[in-house]
Amino acid sequence: MTGYLTILDKLKAHFDADVMVTDITKGALDDIDLAKQTLFPLVHIIIGNATFEPSVIRFSITLFAMDIVNVSKDEVTDRFFGNDNEDYVLETTLQILNRVYKQMNNGALFSDNFIVDGQPTCEPFTERFENLLSGWAMTFDVIIPNEMTIC
Repeated sequence: MTGYLTILDKLKAHFDADVMVTDITKGALDDIDLAKQTLFPLVHIIIGNATFEPSVIRFSITLFAMDIVNVSKDEVTDRFFGNDNEDYVLETTLQILNRVYKQMNNGALFSDNFIVDGQPTCEPFTERFENLLSGWAMTFDVIIPNEMTIC
């Protein structure tokens, strides 16, 4: 049977195998562990609404890929890039999300009956949490077969 746990298991397995991801969490946004011992880059999974359709279940999913921005104490010499690695963090976290999208669209997750319906939307965030995290939030719908029978 496919469903909520299947989606969580498959996403977790994908991110466990991603060398660019150090830690994975799930739940409400408040559930992200921001303590000093959290390992970054981090992917946080939020499964929102589930909608029953005639032959599929539609899940609204948001994935947050984030990392800590390191700020150099050196004098700013480049006004465009500044003295931090925020652009690098935004680049790498976007690639993390792009890779999972490609797997759901054409790769291993697609072959496991994950179908991305529509186009995902990615929104950057900077300095979002108390420890200067930056990254991207990707929101999309996934449909999976509804294997429930009426018998």
